[in-house]
Amino acid sequence: MTLDQYRSVADRLLGPWVSAADRLDLSPDQVSVIAFLVAVAAAAAFAVGSAAFYAAGALCVLLNGWLDLVDGALARHQGIASDGGDFLDHVLDRYADVAVIGGLTAGIGAYALGFAAVTGVLLTSYLGTQIQAVGIGREYGGLLGRADRLALIGVGGVVAAAYSEPIVAGLNVVGLLLALFAVVGHLTAVQRFLGAWRDL
Repeated sequence: MTLDQYRSVADRLLGPWVSAADRLDLSPDQVSVIAFLVAVAAAAAFAVGSAAFYAAGALCVLLNGWLDLVDGALARHQGIASDGGDFLDHVLDRYADVAVIGGLTAGIGAYALGFAAVTGVLLTSYLGTQIQAVGIGREYGGLLGRADRLALIGVGGVVAAAYSEPIVAGLNVVGLLLALFAVVGHLTAVQRFLGAWRDL
């Protein structure tokens, strides 16, 4: 189960944000860029690895996820939704994913674990767009989608701000998050692949 199935609920809460962006004369592409810069700020905060910075990083990650919904809603509101905007959004989302996981990795110095996590995340996203490319439709499902991942990082960052000691196998909250993304990310990619293979 993923949070992506609740997009319709989130869409109903986006109104004030879309209106504010429209009043500021922002384009959807500009909102996408702002969302990416917020993710980079989160990565920088996580890389510091201290309590206050974990909390700040968590807030930035949650804001990044919300702005990632705002850009699409703004495009629909302004009647300018386009393949180019969707393409830019997906590219910036992937760079944001790499930045945030890189920041988490640097904060605890677990580079092998970070590599496994970021490849799991990237392959999950790649399978979603590749499934779309072969004509089945964009795939957001699976064990762990981007919305779930951002929510977990947001909550995990808050927990890490309060408690940074090792919990299991020498891993603290951040290490456990990376391990989760490594394992479940690759499983989600496989799940998406198998589902698409059956459809094809």
